[in-house]
Amino acid sequence: MQLQYWAATDVGKERDHNEDNFLIDKKLSLFVVADGMGGHAAGEVASNLAVHEVRDAVQANADLIERFQQNDPGVQRHELLAILEHAVQTACASVYKRAQADTDKRGMGTTCSLLLIAGNRGFIAHVGDSRIYLARQTNVHQLTEDHSLVNELVKRGKVKRDEIDSTPYAKYKNAVTRAVGVYESVEVDTFDLDVLPGDSFLLCSDGLSHYLKEAELPGLLGAPDINNIPPRLVDLANAGGGHDNITAVVVRTAAHAAEGADTRTEELSLKLEVLKMMPLFKHLSYKELVRIMNLTEVREYAPGERIISEGAPGHEMFVILSGSARLHKDEATITTLTRGAHFGEMALVDRSPRSASVTADLSSGAGPVRLLAIRRTDFYELIRKEPQISVKLLWSFVQVLNQRLRKTTEDLSGVRRAEAEAEDMSDEVLFED
Repeated sequence: MQLQYWAATDVGKERDHNEDNFLIDKKLSLFVVADGMGGHAAGEVASNLAVHEVRDAVQANADLIERFQQNDPGVQRHELLAILEHAVQTACASVYKRAQADTDKRGMGTTCSLLLIAGNRGFIAHVGDSRIYLARQTNVHQLTEDHSLVNELVKRGKVKRDEIDSTPYAKYKNAVTRAVGVYESVEVDTFDLDVLPGDSFLLCSDGLSHYLKEAELPGLLGAPDINNIPPRLVDLANAGGGHDNITAVVVRTAAHAAEGADTRTEELSLKLEVLKMMPLFKHLSYKELVRIMNLTEVREYAPGERIISEGAPGHEMFVILSGSARLHKDEATITTLTRGAHFGEMALVDRSPRSASVTADLSSGAGPVRLLAIRRTDFYELIRKEPQISVKLLWSFVQVLNQRLRKTTEDLSGVRRAEAEAEDMSDEVLFED
């Protein structure tokens, strides 16, 4: 994939030296931002050591990355994520050992946010409160979560994000809850996503993100000359106060890409749109929806082909991308399912037999039905690793089941009323006779 990139870093207005570091490796398509911390210039040492250790560890696996880019089926996405996690852990151990060997640098550490673009996918590893944003079309999405005290307070409802500066918590703005090198190992967030033509990524330290308004980011990152964007972002942060070192790395994919790129873009947009329509996923953020989408497999069924059978064990949920399908018991049609409809979702929580059958629509003119399939095993693995997504999905499940229970209760009440009315009519007829 053809890439453009540019970077800028600045000491800011309140610091006397720059503890930020960034790295761009053109051959690897690897981009790293690190924001160091610690006295006696230790932060600068930590961030510099981290970015180079990360690069060396990724470079050691360049052959595996190359095979992935060439669509080798023997190399899976999770292997590249493991490479990035290992790279950050290697950096963490190196920074920690350096600090233990030098008394003046004890306790030093750094944030580390990195983006690797391999083929048509982006791979992210992240620790700390530096950030990675994605600008796609007219929207901007934050792809990393701050590992900071302030973010924890916001998540717990103790303070609103836009009111932090006017609270006693303002003095903790720079306090991170995870850092590379403070301890010998660290928990690393990893994430991967499709990269589309025209996408722009921003990697930045908190000296910039503190002054960014997401509503303004599409315009800032959409400037035609990428070389002007990082310096403009640095100026924006300094104009806002420049309370910390400022670093911005901007990466952009070519808007005019290879044949089939438009189809990929449309397919991705359709998948996200359909998932967002589902009550089960309506509370998820963009990043969380992408995590769900990464679990899915696209399948196609010809008209009249059976998708699931009543009584068969269930281990997948399905979402209709295009076409239609008939939900039925034996040959009695219950309803027709169209785009955005889902079925089999109870298979995500238990192994009960299917309660009905679903068949691709056989009516005149019906084409194949295309589905997204989500396996229970993959779904379990996601919620095991992502407690925040688990809570949202649990809440959505409860709401969906509550609606179904209400509907069933109403249907049963209607049947009982009808039976009672029938009995009354029967009594009246007997009385007249």
